Amino acid sequence: MALIMTVKGKSPVFGKENWLAPNSTIVGDVVLGDRCTVWFNAVIRGDVHEIRVGDDSNIQDGAVIHCTYQKAGTYIGKRVSIAHNAVVHGCTIHDDVLIGMGAIVMDGAVVHSGSVIAAGAVVLANTIVEAGSIYAGMPAKKVKDIGENMKEVIARTAKNYPEYSKWFSSDSD
Repeated sequence: MALIMTVKGKSPVFGKENWLAPNSTIVGDVVLGDRCTVWFNAVIRGDVHEIRVGDDSNIQDGAVIHCTYQKAGTYIGKRVSIAHNAVVHGCTIHDDVLIGMGAIVMDGAVVHSGSVIAAGAVVLANTIVEAGSIYAGMPAKKVKDIGENMKEVIARTAKNYPEYSKWFSSDSD
């Protein structure tokens, strides 16, 4: 069973049909929308500010979602995929975004809709990521606009994670 904790009187709130890996951790002022999945060893820690996650988003294995004490909450839109070992901290991620494996998005950054943060990229504090673009590197910079193929990858990833979670239910084949 996932570790779910109240911190300073604030408890996580869950939408409908969420799936939480048994060793995921969700604490404090966290609200998950409907059909969200939180994968193995992922941590969503709303102890120092609020965290909001929109419908159909997935927080993959080892990802860390946190915020900045009394300064910056973390806001994640709908159909967002936060890949393995990514760190999303005190920032805003709009709808239909893919944050790649091992990427870091820092305080005050805003990632606009339909964008991709490449694996291993570091989005520095207060960076504004243009809608429909791919950012890569350290520090992350725009490398190109996304094409139709990448739009399909963003949509497919968000759609597939709730399906994958069904494989772990006791009544799955």
